[in-house]
Amino acid sequence: MANENTRRKIVVTTPTGHVGSRVVRLLLQAGIRPTLLLRDPTKIDAAIRDRVDVVQGDQGDADLVVRATRNADGLFWVDPPATTDGDPVAHYAEMGANAARAVMENTVTRTVFLSSVGAEKRHGAGEIDGLARTEELLNDTAANVLHLRCGYFFTNLFMSLPELRAGVLSTPWPVDHPMAWVDPRDIGEIVVARLLSDWSGTHVQAVHGPEDLTFSGVAEILSQVMGLRIRAERISDDAFRGSLRSAGLSDEQVEGIVGMSVGLRENFVAADERSVVTTTPTTLAAWAYAHLRPAR
Repeated sequence: MANENTRRKIVVTTPTGHVGSRVVRLLLQAGIRPTLLLRDPTKIDAAIRDRVDVVQGDQGDADLVVRATRNADGLFWVDPPATTDGDPVAHYAEMGANAARAVMENTVTRTVFLSSVGAEKRHGAGEIDGLARTEELLNDTAANVLHLRCGYFFTNLFMSLPELRAGVLSTPWPVDHPMAWVDPRDIGEIVVARLLSDWSGTHVQAVHGPEDLTFSGVAEILSQVMGLRIRAERISDDAFRGSLRSAGLSDEQVEGIVGMSVGLRENFVAADERSVVTTTPTTLAAWAYAHLRPAR
């Protein structure tokens, strides 16, 4: 099996991200030398640089993506966030078109795409509409493609650390609104399991984390883990816009994020039900104890 794996070419995009970095480590442990596509190779962990092949460049360069995926047996594709101002939906759709072209021209054996809960709406979910468009473009290739529709990342809480220290977890969602929360590392494990398994066709698999959580429930868990009194507080969409603008986001980026929260909180029920297949093991408490508590 080890010899078979070493002959595989698996390309990983955004390999230094929360999911991609886990994918790279697991592929290495499976005996594979992955090909990493990224803009800045200096971000690669020094411990693995001699164990990977690197293609430096931007996923927005369609010709580069085609070259990087030539003879690929597997591709983990993530639509990277825009590095400049502009419409995030159009940006994600452009990235998806580049992925689809590479998959089709190179007859990539299997592609796993990091999508999101809400992509099944196709329209009306803010920037997630761009991920939905990527799903459609990849489906049009008639290749073997798996879309992972993932819940809300635990790691999004890193952006809330300043207010958590002050005892507040603010959100534009109703504080009693249940939704799927997931550890990105668990997503990475599913990615690798599917890249290394034998399947064909077009599929969707949700990744819902261990349980649905409300923001009130999240605040309670974080209070216990961090030893702080934290309360969940709903803020208006306009207040949310203001906080995003103060972080330096453009108006189009702000509306893409606000549109996502509106689209997933109002009359939305995920198409992919929770099951043993969509449920992952890492709890928020365990993740927060390991990652948030040291930074409190």
